[in-house]
Amino acid sequence: MVKAIRISKTGGPEVMEYVDVEVGEPGPGEVRIKHHACGLNFIDVYFRTGLYPQPLPAGLGQEAAGEIISVGAGVHNFKAGDRVTYCGRPNGAYSEERLLPAALLIKLPDAISYDTAAAMTLQGLTAQYLFRQTFPLKGGETILFHAAAGGVGLIAAQWARALGVKMIGTVSTPEKAALAKAAGCTHVINYKTENFVERVKEITDGKGVPVVYDSIGKDTFIGSLDCLSPLGTMVSFGNASGAVPPFSLNELASRGSLFITRPSLPAYVATREALDAAAADLFQMVESGKIKIEINQRYALKDVAQAHIALESRNTTGSTILIP
Repeated sequence: MVKAIRISKTGGPEVMEYVDVEVGEPGPGEVRIKHHACGLNFIDVYFRTGLYPQPLPAGLGQEAAGEIISVGAGVHNFKAGDRVTYCGRPNGAYSEERLLPAALLIKLPDAISYDTAAAMTLQGLTAQYLFRQTFPLKGGETILFHAAAGGVGLIAAQWARALGVKMIGTVSTPEKAALAKAAGCTHVINYKTENFVERVKEITDGKGVPVVYDSIGKDTFIGSLDCLSPLGTMVSFGNASGAVPPFSLNELASRGSLFITRPSLPAYVATREALDAAAADLFQMVESGKIKIEINQRYALKDVAQAHIALESRNTTGSTILIP
């Protein structure tokens, strides 16, 4: 038996239980992995609260790094002893060991530790698809990125700097502003004390930005549209403040024929080739030193409720990992 986090109902952090589970042997196309570190991401909160439904009882967590213990039939690209990382469904990364499809796995370079991998795989691949695929940045653009001191935000700020992109980041405290600025934001807006729409217009001389990357959702959606220049693109990739309410398509037309997309990582890494290419891009940026992963919070797996409380209260910066 190994320890894992399970939920039998949706709700607050208290619904997560630290229990014994039986893992079993891997079936065809599966591996059994021993986790050295597990990642914490806002999507885990969505599943815990029921915003994203799943059959119950269920596990939580979509990201971890560790060592393969055994492989099932038909698994040829991985073997016992391989260092790997992964992110994505099925949920269940909050565990000491688990079974999962080998198709999710990414081989981990020796230069990247388990802790770093668990802190960056989902967030780093998110930054990769946002900047390199959803709205490919060429350099020279000025962009708006919300939650710039979060895990994705700090990676994005460094990536933007490396690309020669001026990133305007929004944050909620002076401390977070300092972190975002140090990571590479050209401009930082404290949305608690400043109107981010007015500040973006000031920074861009009234032109607006060609793209907004928004993981906040309900609270920032309309304001984000107002920051875009005509023909600009709204990338809504999260719901930290709640789901975006229904809106009229005229909201896009009246602001200059805007584009909008609601991307998700699985669609961008749906094939082995796409996953390996995105991961190689991310690993190269980290190994070169252009991106440094900030692990600013560590919790024992059994203390995951505390980690969720801190995350939902927006009291975290950078990445948070759970140690089994």
